[in-house]
Amino acid sequence: MVSKQVRGGPEDADLARADSLAREIFSDVANKWALLIIEFLGDRTLRFSELRNEVEGISHKMLTQNLRMLERNGLVERTVYPTVPPRVEYTLTAPAQDLRETIDGLCRWTRAHLRHIESSRHRFDA
Repeated sequence: MVSKQVRGGPEDADLARADSLAREIFSDVANKWALLIIEFLGDRTLRFSELRNEVEGISHKMLTQNLRMLERNGLVERTVYPTVPPRVEYTLTAPAQDLRETIDGLCRWTRAHLRHIESSRHRFDA
């Protein structure tokens, strides 16, 4: 994946522009696995296996790819301890904690409207 050079101009924050850095970042963090990883890390530090157990249904490969992407974007901090076998822990950075407030809101919205959405799907599919 090729990334844009960071220039910091207004065009880089414009989600309407196909080539904006903001759209690339939005695409990275607005996928279901990234949202769930950020939600489940929360205020905790977790090892890879603990995080995989929390995010039910995610494959080893998908968790690895998303953790790398979140680390690249400065949202997850990865700490490797020089033990045998190596111990690796993940924690959210301050910007990810800010993002988590939005994700928490999305989770609350989903819980509050789940029955309505289920009912609408049932009517639509019938």
